[in-house]
Amino acid sequence: MGEYVIALDQGTTSSRAVLIDRLGRIKGMSQSSFPQLFPQPGWVEHSPKDILSSQLKVLAELLVSTGVSASQIDSIGITNQRETTVVWDRVTGEPIHNAIVWQCRRTTEIVERCCSDAEIAAEVTHRTGLIPDAYYSASKIAWILDAVPGARERAEAGELAFGTVDSWLIWNLTQGEVHATDPTNASRTMLFNIHTMDWDQELLDLMEIPHVLLPKVVDSSGVVGMLDKSILGVEIPIAGIAGDQQAALFGQACYEKGMVKTTYGTGG
Repeated sequence: MGEYVIALDQGTTSSRAVLIDRLGRIKGMSQSSFPQLFPQPGWVEHSPKDILSSQLKVLAELLVSTGVSASQIDSIGITNQRETTVVWDRVTGEPIHNAIVWQCRRTTEIVERCCSDAEIAAEVTHRTGLIPDAYYSASKIAWILDAVPGARERAEAGELAFGTVDSWLIWNLTQGEVHATDPTNASRTMLFNIHTMDWDQELLDLMEIPHVLLPKVVDSSGVVGMLDKSILGVEIPIAGIAGDQQAALFGQACYEKGMVKTTYGTGG
């Protein structure tokens, strides 16, 4: 059993890796920013490859700066910017478009078209806990499928994969072995039923998104896959996933109904 855990914190403007010992003490940290892309006013994108390369860079830098070997790492956890949407080729692993970031407003018309009926909007809110908005992943997926030539047909044929940033990282860290997310990220897509705790087929039909595109929803705490040996020379369990706000809520000991935290991140 290893002496440390590593937290990968993939944020909106930077990626971090944090080394934590068995007493919960931070023993080291590495951070690297990556480019923000603004194709048009109100549009925000990231290169998925920039997200991945910056995260791998800080992971390697963390071990070098602390002098800790990969064999001393017990497990890795991932926390990430939520809602940001990536679609990629299941065979090549290549993204078919830049990631559309949670801040991006390009898909407002899609949400207004799908959820203009008050009864439909109320049902979406009942199922997801969310007020329909372009903030969430659903309309971003729909936009990519319509904007990229052939994407919708390829998605329906099972050739493409969707993921929020956690899923994109896990796919690459496991060399394509695992396509998964957790409820904290799934619940921010506007496609996840918080009562059944699974993808909701009626919401998928509403947004015209093929079910085959989606990751498996796994527990936030538990081994989801193994860091591929090619990355650090040893396999390491990936044993935790949580969207950044929920991770902060838990980290600040908000465990019961009625407890509140406030966040001062990029969105603040």
